[in-house]
This record gives sequence, C-alpha cells and structure tokens, in this order.
Amino acid sequence: MEDDEEKVKKEALEIIGQFQELPRLVVFDLDYTLWPFYCEFYYEDDTPYLYPHAMGILKALKEKGIELAIASRSPTSQIAKVFLVKLGIDSMCVAQEIFSSWTNKTEHFQRIHRRTGLPFSSMLFFDDEDRNIEATSKMGVTSILVGNGVNLGALRQGLSEFSQKSGCCSRNSKD
Repeated sequence: MEDDEEKVKKEALEIIGQFQELPRLVVFDLDYTLWPFYCEFYYEDDTPYLYPHAMGILKALKEKGIELAIASRSPTSQIAKVFLVKLGIDSMCVAQEIFSSWTNKTEHFQRIHRRTGLPFSSMLFFDDEDRNIEATSKMGVTSILVGNGVNLGALRQGLSEFSQKSGCCSRNSKD
C-alpha cells in the first residue's frame, strides 16, 4: 500500500511539474471524491479509506506548496471530521467547511475565501456532483467533475483547465 501511495505521489509530482501556472488552493469534496462512500452511513469508530490515488495526490500537492481545503455538504460533519483525523488529512488542510446544506457549495467557498483570503480564480475544486461544479465555476473556481473519485487523470485535467483559464503556458499556440 505504501509503495502504491509513493508511486502515485511521484506521478502526481511529475504532472504538477508540467504546469507553470498552478492553483494556490485545491479544494476537495469528501463523499465519492476523496473516499468511495457517504460518511453518514458509518460510525465514528469505523475505519475510513480513500480512493487509491487520493493520498498520493494530496501529499504531492502539499510538497509543491499548494494549500488544501475541504468543502463537503455532509449531514454528519462530526463523522467526516473524525475520518479526516484518522486518515491524517485534517492537519494538511487550511480550511474545512463541512456542514449540511440544501444548496450547492457557494456558501462553503465563501467561507473558504474569507478564511484564506485567496481569490476564487486561484482555486481548483474536485467534486462528484454536477450542481456543485456548475455553481463554483460561476464563482470563478476551476471545477472538475470526478466520476470515480479523484485520480491522476482528474488531477491532470484540473491543472490543465486551471492553466488554460489563467491564460498561460499553452504549449501549442496554434490550437
């Protein structure tokens, strides 16, 4: 398991290294983005687990000096927070906005913005729900829909879209 995580981290670092324009903050949803379940169906004493590429990607982003945050609409925020501690992710994040909401994640991002002072245009966001992607994109956040959790392909797509939005570094200027 440790070897796989290191392999993913190494590959993620290579992907990150291909882009000159990087986000200052990468925000992750939890359920079906970092982990493959809804945490409200679990208890605090259960053992959480991540998608296979998630930890390697998180560690690579941190190593490159990119801040991390969580934006989750979980109705069981206490369980989600306990799981983040158990997985060692809580200490990696500059902001954790985990609260139940019937709307999309605009309020989560307003709070993250107030906490970090970072503009939405310097953020990259991964989520598994279309409505959250649409709403945060309108705010100026580069937002990526993930199908089976965050993985190296989603990371590459996110960094590519972020770089294009930043108007920088298109290697093929004829496109």
